[in-house]
Order: sequence, then C-alpha cells, then structure tokens
Amino acid sequence: MKPRILVVEDEPAIADTIVYALATDDFEPEWCATGAAALASARQKPAELAILDVGLPDINGFELFRRLQQQQPTLPAIFLTARSSEIDRVVGLELGADDYIGKPFSPRELVARVRTVLRRAQRQPVAAPPAHGAFAVDDEKKTIRFRGCTLDLSRTEYRLLKVLIDRPGRVFSRDELMQRAWDDPASAFDRTVDAHVKALRAKLRDVDRSVDPISTHRGMGYSLREDLA
Repeated sequence: MKPRILVVEDEPAIADTIVYALATDDFEPEWCATGAAALASARQKPAELAILDVGLPDINGFELFRRLQQQQPTLPAIFLTARSSEIDRVVGLELGADDYIGKPFSPRELVARVRTVLRRAQRQPVAAPPAHGAFAVDDEKKTIRFRGCTLDLSRTEYRLLKVLIDRPGRVFSRDELMQRAWDDPASAFDRTVDAHVKALRAKLRDVDRSVDPISTHRGMGYSLREDLA
C-alpha cells in the first residue's frame, strides 16, 4: 500500500503542488485546509506522516501537532512555514517534529525529506515491554507508564525518557541525550533538552507530586533516580 501522507495547508496553490509531488512519487496524499478537517481525517484513517503548515486559519500548526499526537503518539511530522526565525524552528523541534522546511521550497526536496523521515521511523526497533520499577515501557506501542498511569508524551519526550529509564543512575550529558533521542541532533540545542526535561517533570508530577524521578547534575546533565528504576 502507498504511504498515506496528511497534508494540512490552507493555500490551495501550495497544497496542489505538494499533493501532485507526493502522488507522482508513489504516496497517497490527503489534503486538508484546516486543523479541524485534519483531526477528523486522522481519526478516520491514520497517516504515516503529516506535513503541517504553521499558519492555519483555525488553529496554530504547533497546537494541531499536539492534538494529532494525542490521537497517534508516534506520528512523524514535517512543519511547513513561511516563518524563518529561530524561535519557530526551536518550538517545532521541541514538540518532537522530525523536520522543518520554509517557504518557498522545492517540491522534490520536500518529497526527499518525507522519504528520509519515513525511513527513520521504520528503523525504530521493536522490543518486548520491559518493566522498570515505577516505570513500564512498551517500545512497540511507544508508551511509558509511571505508577500505572500512561504518560501523554510527544515522540521526542518518549525517546528522551526511555534513554534515562534504560540506564538508571547513569548521568547523561545534554549532547548525549540529543544524540540518542533526536532524529537530527544538529538541529537541537542545550535549552531544547532542558525544555523537554521540564515538560517531562511536569507530566510525572501530575501522576505523583511526592517525587522527582529525574535528577539534575549541574554542569553535567540528567539521570533517572535509581530507587525508582
């Protein structure tokens, strides 16, 4: 079957270009002009990848990505935007997006990036769900439970927390975490790791406010508390 690609773009001329490029390269594009239509389409039939315009008429593309991940946590995504500022790129990557391309763009380059992201997603290993004390990891479903509660994690948050869980007590530098948890480590920054750890801590506190499973080692990095592993 052809890989289904969800294309969310409110400008018909740009959407037509993307859909044509994908269709002629053996993909099955599904075009939606609004975030609401994209969410409805994703509920009916999951996609292998989403191409999301940041500036949509009814919802911010970043917020749309969050909602799509609630329905399909492992959905890869490429942000498409006319904005070129560093902050937009950082926000997209912090949310767990796999790539970021600015307008104007080459349709052939976009298709090449789609193929690259899909190859990376398909290379993710499948393992039996191991138990780690207070944590339970299901690498097949890409979910992590803490004290019996399934955490609502983005793609990158899942990878980051799993790295820590797999080696409790081991101090990982920010650079090591970027290398292990990010598809494109060169696009990440130290503060990107800090932002993800902050988000993870908030989600873990929502389950149990009495503990902080992630330890900060100033000037060195982060580790998972061994007594919780």
